[in-house]
Amino acid sequence: MISLAGRDILHSWSKFVFTGVGLGLLIGVTLTMAGVYRGMVDDARMLLTNSSADLWVVQKDTQGPYAEASSLRDDVVRSVRGMPGVARAANVTYLTMQVRREATDVRAMVVGAESNQPGAPGYLIAGRHITRNHYEAVADVKTGFKVGDRIKIRRHEYTVVGLTQRMVSSGGDPMVFVPMADAQEAQFLKDNDAIVNDRARTAANPALNRPGVPGLLEAVVASQSSNHNVNAVLVQIQPGLDPEQVAEPIRRWKHLQVFTRAQMEDILVAKLIATSARQIGMFLVILAIVSAAIVAFIIYTMTLGKLREIAVLKLIGTRDRTIASMILQQAMGLGLIGFIVGKVAATIWAPGFPKYVLLETGDAVSGFFAVMVICALASTLAIRVALRVDPAAAIG
Repeated sequence: MISLAGRDILHSWSKFVFTGVGLGLLIGVTLTMAGVYRGMVDDARMLLTNSSADLWVVQKDTQGPYAEASSLRDDVVRSVRGMPGVARAANVTYLTMQVRREATDVRAMVVGAESNQPGAPGYLIAGRHITRNHYEAVADVKTGFKVGDRIKIRRHEYTVVGLTQRMVSSGGDPMVFVPMADAQEAQFLKDNDAIVNDRARTAANPALNRPGVPGLLEAVVASQSSNHNVNAVLVQIQPGLDPEQVAEPIRRWKHLQVFTRAQMEDILVAKLIATSARQIGMFLVILAIVSAAIVAFIIYTMTLGKLREIAVLKLIGTRDRTIASMILQQAMGLGLIGFIVGKVAATIWAPGFPKYVLLETGDAVSGFFAVMVICALASTLAIRVALRVDPAAAIG
């Protein structure tokens, strides 16, 4: 059996190899699509891990700060720090925007965090941490920034003083960390014309510009031009405590929404990237169907080209099982070549993708068995044609 399949492959080896390479590239795309999904899940988990938080305190009745908008007063953190079981708590803001360096824009998530607190970058690969209250930044290497670069966020320029790695949003955007006060200003900063118009509206309001109350207008304008909101409070609990036991009193007494690590991961993975996961799943199904069609076509074509030889084999007494095994082995060999080419191709081009592609061994093993099953099923058409050949055709 093995010699029959091998001799037939050697007889038309170029066609067989080139078909295997083409199938392999298709399999490589399939493995890459699975890696894109794995990368999205890993980005979401890295976002939670890098925050160094056990609990996320956000605005009530929201699923913020990553899946929905959330706004809290920045003084809420003081009351949270006093709750039982809380070891550390810190404010944090998140704002996805275009960060400019010279004439280039980079899509990034600007994070406002407090130094050496949850939410700040836990490690650096170059430079130093932020030490000033204004105009310093730490960026992920994926942004392409270098230590010493000058970047522009809204109207202000920042100096990149440090670089970190694998600090990304759930969408794969690299993070840029800035001081909390700067992030609060950037998130709600208005342009100059809007500020002038707002001040004119305030001055024209009799309730806010009373002649007999000096200083009222100035106080109102000052309150309008400052921002004391944050998106969330990140909480680290004391060792050995159950996160849910610490979260429940905060929900009850502070009237805030609190998520544990497991709950936040469910929001990011099961809800935020659910649509993308279904879309990738549809692509995988389509690619599997196309792969099966290619294998079925090439094996069927090869079988049609040797119907007379199959008839001779039947005439000399070769069993149908032997002929079917020969065709099946050819299909499986085509799948093996395709999988090897696809795995190598996916490994080579995955680092060049703009988003993180995570190629897991488990996916490769599952893909291998899936390819073998698809090839086996695709060979059934050719096997049926071969088994219907009349032995008399060998002398017809």
